[in-house]
Amino acid sequence: MRTLFLQAPSFDGFDGGAGSRYQARREIASFWYPTWLAQPAALVENSKLIDAPPHKTKLADVVAQAKDFDLVVVHTSVPSFASDVKCIEALKAENPALKVGLIGAKVAVDADGSLKNAPVVDFVARNEFDFTIKDVADGVDFAKIKGLSWRDANGNIQHNEDRPILENMDDLPFVSPIYKRDLKIENYFIGYLKHPYLSIYTGRGCKSRCTFCLWPQTVGGHRYRTRSVGHVIEEIKWAQKAFPQVKEFFFDDDTFTDDLPRAEAIAKELGKLGITWSCNAKANVPYESLKKLKDGGLRLLLVGYESGNQQILYNIKKGMRIEVAEKFSKDCRKLGIGIHGTFVMGLPGETRDTIRETIEFAKKVNPHTLQVSLAAPYPGTHLYAQAMAHGWLDSDNAELVDENGVQIAPLHYPNLSHKEIFDSVETFYREFYFRPSKIGSIVWEMARDMDMMKRRLREGAEFFQFLKERKHGAANC
Repeated sequence: MRTLFLQAPSFDGFDGGAGSRYQARREIASFWYPTWLAQPAALVENSKLIDAPPHKTKLADVVAQAKDFDLVVVHTSVPSFASDVKCIEALKAENPALKVGLIGAKVAVDADGSLKNAPVVDFVARNEFDFTIKDVADGVDFAKIKGLSWRDANGNIQHNEDRPILENMDDLPFVSPIYKRDLKIENYFIGYLKHPYLSIYTGRGCKSRCTFCLWPQTVGGHRYRTRSVGHVIEEIKWAQKAFPQVKEFFFDDDTFTDDLPRAEAIAKELGKLGITWSCNAKANVPYESLKKLKDGGLRLLLVGYESGNQQILYNIKKGMRIEVAEKFSKDCRKLGIGIHGTFVMGLPGETRDTIRETIEFAKKVNPHTLQVSLAAPYPGTHLYAQAMAHGWLDSDNAELVDENGVQIAPLHYPNLSHKEIFDSVETFYREFYFRPSKIGSIVWEMARDMDMMKRRLREGAEFFQFLKERKHGAANC
């Protein structure tokens, strides 16, 4: 079938694509690559990928292409579901013969409910959906496709048996040729990565059991399945030639350092290519391994600290000790490895005192940049089950974002309100960034690089505008 893979238009600036872990509009312009759409697109001939939000593609522009396709596969999420369904309705109004299906964490964990709430949708591909979608595009009878939930000719919803999880990750084709064919990579920004950057996965799954983390609990699983070193390096070599403008490669595996010998082997080969790269990491990588990664071109690690309170880390099954994270951070500084630290406000056990403890911890480990998110209980996660069982989540906050796509504080606790959790994010940002030492390091960074100066000034303006809008939204709550 002529197949369109679509991240539909939604909120302005909404970083909710098939690669984003928090589907929301961020503090500054931020767009992850739609890797979870690009991967099945690479399996299907005659396909096209439209990633509407970063390309500012309007609904009318997508609908105008509806008659060019037989099949549309839409990535959806909890915040964007209603908007995505409206887009599908518009596509089918233009081309009634279209078959349209949904992929993504939301439908993976609630295929039945998603189909019932969206009668216009023909099917849902559950869990790890790459080859499920390929079967659909190849015209296989829906009744014979593993991992598919679908609507039969009588409108009844059918659920086929699960598809076995993919074991040989080298069976997946490269996603970078799809980026080259269908995306403008300059439209993808991440504040802590060099621009333009390129992001790929070298494996799926994460052995950690963090209760709030989306992908491992809904699609990827808790076993880290990896591509071979040679397969990864072959794609990087291809991308080097195809995208000479790329300044940094990012490996978006949930935890690239879960398999340290493999990470070190990849780093060794990347060093030979002169590649600058970054990845997700846990704050427990030993100094000797960090040095090998740095020698192989590592520039920055994205590290989920989450909280500075040890009990909260126990509560969310983070498997991290505060003192280990502190030593790791010192080792990175010593080696010249940058850190972008991520923190979450409102996790189970949060109090006014733990919020203060986390802010002070962030100042102590002092990552180069940080991101503060609000605990988001996505359906399918253990955090969601906890929130429903204990009454921490009410229906008014179940969409996880406001009318502009900005994160709200969906959880509340007996001694900590929505508003207190929500307000803690701005307090966190202001106290961390408005320190003389942090301001000085940012100014020094800007003074050495004119492009960085332009970028930081733009991001600063976006950040203050975001805070202004956020404060206005809170006042209307």
